[in-house]
Amino acid sequence: MGHGSRTGARPADRMRIGELARRTGVSTRVLRYYEQRGLLCAGRDPNGYRTYDADAVDTVTRIRELLATGLNTDAIRALLPCAQGGPGLTPCAFSCGVVERQMARLDDEIAELRQRRAALAAYARTMRERRAQDEALAAMALRSA
Repeated sequence: MGHGSRTGARPADRMRIGELARRTGVSTRVLRYYEQRGLLCAGRDPNGYRTYDADAVDTVTRIRELLATGLNTDAIRALLPCAQGGPGLTPCAFSCGVVERQMARLDDEIAELRQRRAALAAYARTMRERRAQDEALAAMALRSA
């Protein structure tokens, strides 16, 4: 008996979660999380298994690209309709605004990280100076003993 003759067989253009995970390199747990956050839509076959359209591969790829920019899942959910038909986003006022705000947030984070690094570098410099002083004092004490 072939696969197509089983009762409750899913259409050929649908895939189960394991197949989507294999095609995208994303775990089934993460795919369920995307579904929970409203980023990915799954249907159900008659047995209750999640099924996805072929375009889910592109959707997951796009989600991963947008996550890599530092956008949170709420922003990505709002942007996904602008992310159809290939790489990039449809350049509407909304998507441009989201991207610009994210770049501004990143600029702020970079400035804060630079300040933190400068403060840490000052600590490191002081520690090196104190260590050198301690070593010099220890060497003088050994010579005088």
